[in-house]
Amino acid sequence: MGGDQDQTEVLRQQVTEAHAGRTPLRISGGGSKAFYGRPIEGTSLTVGGHRGVIAYEPTELVLTARAGTPLADIEALLAAQGQMLAFEPPHWGDGATLGGTVACNLSGPRRPFTGSARDFVLGCHVINGKGELLHFGGEVMKNVAGYDAARLMAGALGTLGVLLDVSLKVLPMPERKLTLMQACTPTEALTQMNRLAGQPLPLSATAWADGQLYLRFSGAASAVTSIPEHVSGEMLPKDAVFWAELRERHLPFFDDARPMWRLALPPAAPQPEIAGDWLIDWGGAQRWLASDEPADRVRAAAEALGGHAALFHTDAPAVDFHPLPNGLWQLHRRLKQAFDPAGILNPGRMYEGL
Repeated sequence: MGGDQDQTEVLRQQVTEAHAGRTPLRISGGGSKAFYGRPIEGTSLTVGGHRGVIAYEPTELVLTARAGTPLADIEALLAAQGQMLAFEPPHWGDGATLGGTVACNLSGPRRPFTGSARDFVLGCHVINGKGELLHFGGEVMKNVAGYDAARLMAGALGTLGVLLDVSLKVLPMPERKLTLMQACTPTEALTQMNRLAGQPLPLSATAWADGQLYLRFSGAASAVTSIPEHVSGEMLPKDAVFWAELRERHLPFFDDARPMWRLALPPAAPQPEIAGDWLIDWGGAQRWLASDEPADRVRAAAEALGGHAALFHTDAPAVDFHPLPNGLWQLHRRLKQAFDPAGILNPGRMYEGL
């Protein structure tokens, strides 16, 4: 326990000194998400060594671990108890950590059916930009105090605080899984995705790629076994491989040399009229586009449908997020000022000026 306190104190002291000297800090864990956001300059603050599971109660479906704990270790521990991280997070590299996953609010194919990473955060300990130790939330679902502040750290990309540990709600693994394939167009796929999502079926993932609609069902063995009686399609053998490759962006689609866009749209929104190749995930809520169309055209099309678009650069390790409307921009600035008044934590990682 003393060693853990020592590690925390070392990190806290580094932040305190950086705050006093207004020295920018570049927070890093395993390095797998270094490309996610804008490139930043700053003194490295490494939290990868702050690792280990603090508490795990399988009967309570709650796990608390330090931010530097490898994601693979957590998943292996849960799997041994027949449990899992419900949001099916992508790793995007061998060095993936719990802290990086939560800081980026990364979720996989289950996202529209079980919730995002943020939805499963119960509490966390952080160091704010002044070097102060803060505790938000709790370790049980009954404790609602501070929930918003704890979940605020999910997706903040380390701009509001240095994550020390996170408590998460976990779920039992489903008894059985089944994936069916149907040949169709993107428009037909969106219609089918939304239609099935409104039915009492154990859907756990839906995607469209290369002319095929993929429908994954997970749950009790009896419920999954009866799916072919209600939904047509060819069974996909070794379907876990497909969903893993989709989650990790390893499908051939992602090898395209053109700029790669990730559009977040309402699931029922029609396909944007933009030239390029598409891959649809999250039941239509996440749509990947490989296209040479101008950035302002892609973003305008996403906005017109009630969404936004992020550019994943293919020629440099960086991601440009959709510009914020003025109201949200001002809110972000106030939050940054409250948590990190000197602006030293991952400055500019999300947007220039934050």
